[in-house]
Amino acid sequence: MTLNDIFKNEFIEQTTGALSMVEMVLTFMVAFLIGVGIFYIYKKTFQGVIYSKTFNISLVILSLISATIIIGVTNNIVLSLGMVGALSIVRFRTSIKDPIDVVYMFWSIGSGIIVGAGLYVLGILSFVMIGLVLIAFNRIDVRLEPYLLIIGYENKSAEQAIYEKINGALNQYKIKSKTKVPGRYELTVEIRTKIDKTSLVDELDQIEGVSNVAMLSYDGDFSA
Repeated sequence: MTLNDIFKNEFIEQTTGALSMVEMVLTFMVAFLIGVGIFYIYKKTFQGVIYSKTFNISLVILSLISATIIIGVTNNIVLSLGMVGALSIVRFRTSIKDPIDVVYMFWSIGSGIIVGAGLYVLGILSFVMIGLVLIAFNRIDVRLEPYLLIIGYENKSAEQAIYEKINGALNQYKIKSKTKVPGRYELTVEIRTKIDKTSLVDELDQIEGVSNVAMLSYDGDFSA
């Protein structure tokens, strides 16, 4: 018996088996429901600046795609080898700034892999456990929320009054940038607080020499 015969008889025949239509439909339904659950949890726990619905929808699709791939590769060794070669040349160039987005991507892909392998109970159990952990940490989060204060003013006396007002209202802040243009200045200050400080905008706007004040929520990444 040649090596080619051994490969055909022992590997290909043992790893080839068609799933029934019922099993395929069940796999896709479970993967879809888990993906929708991930979609809902991501939407409810999102704490970034701009919510991306397209990214959230992609989490559902990733779960279905992963399940489809696993169904294919676990039933045909030739297809699995070709799939490994094809996926090895894939490069992802989209930058993901928030680490929690990477967590959700791995969660979606992992759930699809588990369900595609037929481990429905494990997939559902892991979804429930991970979902509860994410929701719990989202609810007990006590971090100081970052904001940017962008203040336009006309002279040094206004600048001094701005610093005095900020020092009186906040325990901590950081100067991110100061820009001088003809006839005016622009000051960008990072502040962190647990409570709403929008009233500070009105107080700063009342200072003589201040032309405009803006308060923006941001994710902690800033480029001057």
